[in-house]
Amino acid sequence: MSVVLGYDESPGAARALRIAIEVAAAYGEELVLVYGAAAPGLRDGAEYRSHYDAIRQAGRTGLEHALTAAEAANVPASVEVLDESPAQALLEAAERHGARVIVVGTWGESPMRGALLGSTPHKLLHMSPIPVLCVPTEEDAP
Repeated sequence: MSVVLGYDESPGAARALRIAIEVAAAYGEELVLVYGAAAPGLRDGAEYRSHYDAIRQAGRTGLEHALTAAEAANVPASVEVLDESPAQALLEAAERHGARVIVVGTWGESPMRGALLGSTPHKLLHMSPIPVLCVPTEEDAP
């Protein structure tokens, strides 16, 4: 089994990383760091490729920072950058790795905003067959 974390260097992802490292360490499992790099719009042409390459590089950079944090905590970790939307990338990685839980950070948006705009945590809560742990940002935590 594993713990899958959606990580994008957002404020919510920073705290989610710490929590995911704690969960992976507690269960003695690998932490799988995932970034969904699908650029919005049609998936063909030079413009898409340019956007995709930039998004993919930003994701890799962020995941390297998260990988360093996991290694510092002595938690085995791997990195995946997938050409999917964030929610779909997390679901696919969780299935492939037999995840115990998917961990994602929230941005402090209201449930209504998430429902209307389709936030990743909101999508996962409705689509995931495994538990999803939504971690609020430091400012939103009690």
